[in-house]
Amino acid sequence: MKKILIAVDLQNDFVSGALGTAEAEAIVPRAAEKIRRHEGPVLVTMDTHGEDYLSTAEGKKLPVVHCVRGTPGWELDERIREALAGKDAVILEKPTFGSTGLPEAVIRAAAGEDFTLEIFGLCTDICVVSNALLLKAFFPETPVALDAAASAGVTPALHEAAVRTMRSCQIDVRNA
Repeated sequence: MKKILIAVDLQNDFVSGALGTAEAEAIVPRAAEKIRRHEGPVLVTMDTHGEDYLSTAEGKKLPVVHCVRGTPGWELDERIREALAGKDAVILEKPTFGSTGLPEAVIRAAAGEDFTLEIFGLCTDICVVSNALLLKAFFPETPVALDAAASAGVTPALHEAAVRTMRSCQIDVRNA
């Protein structure tokens, strides 16, 4: 069975930049180690916005410019980039919370084999939960797991709420 990792938005702006938190900073070493030890495909999402971010629907509700393509904040955290070196990794840019290209990338990564999915990253209560639920809906018979200790939310309370939501939707929660 092929195990596919999904690393969500481990970008500078979510770790130490415009929307960074101490909790996000704390999970990066575990996320990097998880990637380093993995011997299979790694799908990596990157929140990606343009200079017009504040005029978008998301920007009007979250008026903090972040993850603008080509800026240092948009880049993956250096520890994550180093962990990905030499890996079978695919980067997926996404303009919003969930990556609509993720299911197709999973199918390509599985290459006809049975597979499991494990997701982790930032922020648990926004992009991680969005992508986890999208994957569970697209692959209802496939085991989908969250590594809660390699994920952080906007706040600890929102992280816990997202973990509860994912459990309710039959996503296996590990390391909570």
